[in-house]
Amino acid sequence: MSVNAKVAGLLYEIGEILTIKGDRFRSRAYSMAAQRVTSLTEDISDIMERGELQEIPGIGQSIASTVTEYLETGESSILQELRESLPKGVPEMIELEGIGPKLAMRLHKELGIVSIETLEVAAKQQRIRDLKGFGEKSEKNILKAIEEYRSRTDRFLLGEVLPIISGILSYMRDSKSVRVVEVAGSARRRKETVGDLDVLVSSIDPETVSDYFITMPPVERILAHGPTKSTVVLENKLQVDLRVIPPESYGAALQYFTGSKEHNVKLRTIGVRAGFKLNEYGLFDRETDELIAAEKEEEIYKALGMDWMPPELRENTGEIEDAIKGTLPNLVELKDLKGDLHVHSDWSDGRASIEDMVQKAISMDLEYLTITDHTKTLGIANGLDEIRLREQIAKVRILDEEYPEIKVLTGTECDILGDGTLDLSDEVLREVDWVIASIHSGFRQDSDTITQRLIDAIHNEYVDTIGHPTGRLIQRRQGYNIDLDSILEAAANQDVMMEINCYPDRLDLSDVNSRRAKEYGVMVSLGSDAHIPKEMEFLPLGLSVARRGWLEAKDVANTYDVNELMKIKN
Repeated sequence: MSVNAKVAGLLYEIGEILTIKGDRFRSRAYSMAAQRVTSLTEDISDIMERGELQEIPGIGQSIASTVTEYLETGESSILQELRESLPKGVPEMIELEGIGPKLAMRLHKELGIVSIETLEVAAKQQRIRDLKGFGEKSEKNILKAIEEYRSRTDRFLLGEVLPIISGILSYMRDSKSVRVVEVAGSARRRKETVGDLDVLVSSIDPETVSDYFITMPPVERILAHGPTKSTVVLENKLQVDLRVIPPESYGAALQYFTGSKEHNVKLRTIGVRAGFKLNEYGLFDRETDELIAAEKEEEIYKALGMDWMPPELRENTGEIEDAIKGTLPNLVELKDLKGDLHVHSDWSDGRASIEDMVQKAISMDLEYLTITDHTKTLGIANGLDEIRLREQIAKVRILDEEYPEIKVLTGTECDILGDGTLDLSDEVLREVDWVIASIHSGFRQDSDTITQRLIDAIHNEYVDTIGHPTGRLIQRRQGYNIDLDSILEAAANQDVMMEINCYPDRLDLSDVNSRRAKEYGVMVSLGSDAHIPKEMEFLPLGLSVARRGWLEAKDVANTYDVNELMKIKN
């Protein structure tokens, strides 16, 4: 587990216990800080060394002190005190999906639950259903949550891994013995979480490459070291496997280790039917063992009668069939993106001025940027009411004139309230360029209620896109219990977009749901959800989701210039 993940876990746990204690304000503060730490693109220890902890959104003096103590000593006095104040088993139960602090305390008090094991026994003995407000379905959900909890693996967020990959590739390319180096596996396919890394190097001097690899600065332990294969564990506990491949078979190895398993199985089946055998060494004639292709991926796919497929598509979800027919989508690319449609500033819960965010957008060569701060109901985020939003609109328009090299758009991330109405009046919503409607409360409403909230928001004539539509937090919280098909149908009818929120632990819509949106004819918007300038660099994460969702440039709002965008939204 990385340092950032450890710190985030610490803050999450403090937040959960504070909830039990009834201190909702501090609980929310710690939980929001944990979310920000999870999404950092650099080691939080380095940030502490620079004295910049309080520059992280959501981290004030008190939480910064907690983080500093933990990083310097490995312990937290506040967490220790809070843990000692809780009944046995309660913190453990909170880790289960669907069991919050109040429910955990109730299970402990009324049934004497002191661990997940005793909770499982109680559920199997059908004792939980006898409690007021529970039933057979509740017991089944608890047993399912226990099963999911036990099946969790140590995986890293894609946003956490990509900077590590960049460092590894840069380091390996400095070796004169390395001809080509790529990271394969789920990271190359840009899955939202990564278990380990497969580094493939093309070289005629494998021993030198392997020796160089194990001396990387982040290496903590060497698990294996050989001339063609080595395995190390980095300081953040991420395992990295190196394979050194002869140049003449590099393409075959890259194809094989990129996967997915399902993609490769289908590919090999097609190869067998055509009289070939395919493995990590190449594509061969089954009868003569003659090598057909191996040096380049493209040659292998071509020999099998299909187009080369972008790694993001290789999940055996129809890409092979389309590659054979020559009908693969022309996936959206980073160069296509012209703007960021979701950023915050210090007017709400951001930690940078609007001007700072504008300057960052200019440095990224973006053509436009939309300022979308929170609204009044989200008090902990210092949300804007109608008066403050109008003041911000005036400020944004001044900055738009001061920076002619970029178009600065007015906007809002407007809360969808419990009854489906919006947090701001239509009178002010019509004055901004871009309206994101998002849910930030009432996550546990029943499916019909929360689905209808979203549909009601979609029917507001001023809403342009639905922010982080399912509300999931990767590895932390499942999405809302919604009827997504009904929501997408409504969005298609109302010409309302769905957002791919690019924040590393959101990536919401997911790749699968983004593809569903496309099938309904619903356009998506990408928003970094940045709260500091550097977080605007999250845009490529959302792009990866779009590509895995088979989206083309025409399917993504950010690929249109600002004039086209305003026409589309209207």
